[in-house]
Amino acid sequence: MATLTQLKYLVAVDRWRHFGKAAEACHVSQPTLSMQLQKFEEEYDVVFFDRSKQPILPTQEGETIIAQAKVVLREAEKLDDMCKNRSQEPMGEFRLALIPTVAPYLLPYFLSQFTQTFPKVELYIEELVTESIIEALENDRIDAAILATPLGQKSLVERPLFYEPFLLYLHRDHPLAKKSRISQSMLEPQDIWLLSEGHCLRNQVVEICSLRDQPEKFPNLRLESGSLETIVHLIERGSGYTLLPHLASQFIRPNNKALIKPLVRPIPSREVSLVYRRSQHKKLIIEALAQEIIQRIPAELPREKSKSLEVLGI
Repeated sequence: MATLTQLKYLVAVDRWRHFGKAAEACHVSQPTLSMQLQKFEEEYDVVFFDRSKQPILPTQEGETIIAQAKVVLREAEKLDDMCKNRSQEPMGEFRLALIPTVAPYLLPYFLSQFTQTFPKVELYIEELVTESIIEALENDRIDAAILATPLGQKSLVERPLFYEPFLLYLHRDHPLAKKSRISQSMLEPQDIWLLSEGHCLRNQVVEICSLRDQPEKFPNLRLESGSLETIVHLIERGSGYTLLPHLASQFIRPNNKALIKPLVRPIPSREVSLVYRRSQHKKLIIEALAQEIIQRIPAELPREKSKSLEVLGI
């Protein structure tokens, strides 16, 4: 019978598509990992990977067994957590991912207090774009994520935390700087700075500014920036404008606050949710995390949808 260790090695090789990297991730030598997988293959007379490919690829039989191995490992982890957490106190390792346009602005509100309140939770945090987060959730590399929704993934649960309005941030000499409130029809495509491809915030800003049918009008789309900070500095020292989520606007320097302009109702907004697999068993930590975030974020952020908001897709 296959051991949990062999299943772990099997899934690791599938993830990394390289025996050396898989062994390193499992903290064992490559010969040890290879020997265990060879025993596994010999016992069941099956070949898991086509080693002639670079990177190596699972065989058709291997794909089926790897999928089941992931289920078994997930259930084994669930059993382990159940045995450890009989006290119903949040504890144990928890891997959380956030998208880059949320992480630096949301984490300061709740991270310190959460770690103090729940000292038995070992929290690991990383920044990933939405596509990478979905893939990591599906393959159990992370336990949950905070990102813009809806995603439309039936295997995932989306728990909305808050609704975040967008605000205009522009150069002090821009013609719209004299306006007190901005309508979407006032926004000129050639003046906008956008994040690079792969960021859901980019798609939402394009939607707000009605840019989908006018790609030829904004050559600045060639900017390959994954950072809102970079765009903010380009605007402050150059020209143009961008749209910032509410939390990001709170980090603008005080002497530039007047360059933040509200948009007319219904205000374009994004839904920010805590997302996890339907089979996720670390519900105590998830609930504690959700409650801590909701309690700590600024009071002006809506917790519920309303007619004053236009919630955008991603």
